[in-house]
Amino acid sequence: MTSSHTGQRVAVVGGGILGAASALELARRGADVTLVTSGSLADGASGRSLSWLNSFGADRSAEYHRLRLAGIERYRAFAERVPSQHYLRFDGGLTWAPAGAAEGHRRHLRHMQEIGYPARWVSRDEIPAVAPGVDPAAVPAEGAIFNPSEGWVDLEHLVAELARQFIAAGGTLRTGAGRAEVRLAGDRAVGVVTAAGERIDADAVLLATGADVPATAAKFGAHIPDATPLALLVRTRPLETPLRATLNTPSVSLRPAPDSALVMDSDAAAQEVIAHADGTYEVKDATVQNLLDAASAVLAGHPELTLDYFGVGRKPIPGDGEPVLGELDEVPGLFVAFTHSGATVGLISGELLAEEITSGAPSPLLERFRPGRFAGEPALTGSR
Repeated sequence: MTSSHTGQRVAVVGGGILGAASALELARRGADVTLVTSGSLADGASGRSLSWLNSFGADRSAEYHRLRLAGIERYRAFAERVPSQHYLRFDGGLTWAPAGAAEGHRRHLRHMQEIGYPARWVSRDEIPAVAPGVDPAAVPAEGAIFNPSEGWVDLEHLVAELARQFIAAGGTLRTGAGRAEVRLAGDRAVGVVTAAGERIDADAVLLATGADVPATAAKFGAHIPDATPLALLVRTRPLETPLRATLNTPSVSLRPAPDSALVMDSDAAAQEVIAHADGTYEVKDATVQNLLDAASAVLAGHPELTLDYFGVGRKPIPGDGEPVLGELDEVPGLFVAFTHSGATVGLISGELLAEEITSGAPSPLLERFRPGRFAGEPALTGSR
């Protein structure tokens, strides 16, 4: 239920999952919200995300694991309320290491089992039962990890639904506005100005602009370490495959997508992308074909995969790997959302940020992730 109008004005900049989720939750709490996007909804990192919903592995803090679990729970609650089966699924995740290099995955498994995260080791013979559509012969003899509670979401569909609900809740959407600049009065954020000169006054501003957040924060004297790399996401044309799980393999990560397509990426493929000085990117045909071939090699029957389209750009990753969520100490009223796991933590982050902005009460769940944790560190940022 939407609360009564609070009179508080909030400008949210960024039309991906973090911006859309936050804007909706702010509107639900009665704020007068304007969501501003430079282009179309989900045309940035959200549109290039594999969007694996998970808290796999041992290499994150307990607080981050807890936030990710809350994020997954919010997706399950969302699926109960909104018809979303074609773009939000919980059919598990299957992950394996290169042949002869399973010890690291064994360590991840032990950790996940110790903290109660659903995970088990499966043999090749068990693959058809837990992950139909995978060629068991593609899995090393050592086996793989299956996480039955994991899932995936297609963020373009999700963001469109969140925007629909946002408008229904009384929010104002400005797409195609170009780059929006934060306005200050003294040291406080008081709104934004769009590229066309439209002034949007606000009592609080939330920057959810993906990889641009650290550079924008730096303009105001706030240091956010940046480990943002390039990302390449490839989408196939529709095909017949029983695959439902998300796969993370040594050569490719892939999942189903709406309309019977597949989407895939890999760190190795992203490293082959050529970034030009003018801000454009070059992707070689061989890079895309190698990804398609790698995906076919792990699927049962090795189907021929045909390119539909690909997306390339920067993938937001904070320097310490953990989310940056909350108000800048340097600029009262200016909040930021910058995280690698935008899909998994998108809904819960929007909820927690909206509650902080409207209530003024800090959330204990966000305490570890505040941008002020980097105060005093050398201001050295850059892509990796």
